[in-house]
Amino acid sequence: MNPKYPLYIVSKKRSDSRLTSKSLEKMGVPYFVVIEQSDYEDYSKVIDYKKLLILPEKYLEEYDVFDDLGRTKSTGPGAARNFAWDHSIKAGFKWHWVMDDNIRGFFRLNKNLKVPVGCGSIFRAMEDFCDRYINVAMAGPNYFMFAPRKTKQPPFIINTRIYSCNLIRNDTPYRWRGRYNEDTDISLRMLKDNWCTVQFNAFLQYKITTQVLRGGNSDAFYDKEGTMPKSKMLVDMHPDVSEVVWKFNRWHHHVNYKPFKKTKLIRKEDVDFPDVVNNFGMILKHL
Repeated sequence: MNPKYPLYIVSKKRSDSRLTSKSLEKMGVPYFVVIEQSDYEDYSKVIDYKKLLILPEKYLEEYDVFDDLGRTKSTGPGAARNFAWDHSIKAGFKWHWVMDDNIRGFFRLNKNLKVPVGCGSIFRAMEDFCDRYINVAMAGPNYFMFAPRKTKQPPFIINTRIYSCNLIRNDTPYRWRGRYNEDTDISLRMLKDNWCTVQFNAFLQYKITTQVLRGGNSDAFYDKEGTMPKSKMLVDMHPDVSEVVWKFNRWHHHVNYKPFKKTKLIRKEDVDFPDVVNNFGMILKHL
């Protein structure tokens, strides 16, 4: 199966790597890539032009960077994510996917195995789950590294941050903001308004570690200033639940999600859970 909602990859200066694009191509999953006009020539050489969406300048001009520096430095990916949101609404969809451009692959975690997936069924499964509830605002797969295969994991956890591969409900009253940590910020704004988020452990994304892959925001941010401004901005946005900490040889933000655990999923009245497991057409194969 393929997802029923559109997928958007937000990309900048990574026409040579195209990790997420290549992963989706192998899986036969349709997608769009949102790029800036200056990158069009490079991307059009390696990706079907019908999949390329040029980010209108107004989204950069109107984007809330949450500081006083304006356009003197990169706005980050949030403006392109807002464009993808609006693009999906104009196309008539209730949800949309938006992804980083440095995801090497997707996996299903089941019975102590992390199995690479060869189709779009995992996206369809996550969509189907979220469509059962009236108060899910955002969902997505956990990071491969954060779900050890020999440690007991629940299939999903609710009310935490959703990173890098986001399924977003279109009618929620939010848009991306912030030059950094826009994914944590939007997760927290949703949670503070009593929406639920769903992070799946049953499905995983293998995302390349920040600053390892060239392009994106590496040149614009991290090569020059490190991670302190990124972490500090989140504390400025949400001082009630976040703080700056030093770990793994660099500055990070730490967020307390415990205040949001009391919010429960609310199931739609007309939804009946099946009596048998639905694998969405997936079968396990030895290759």
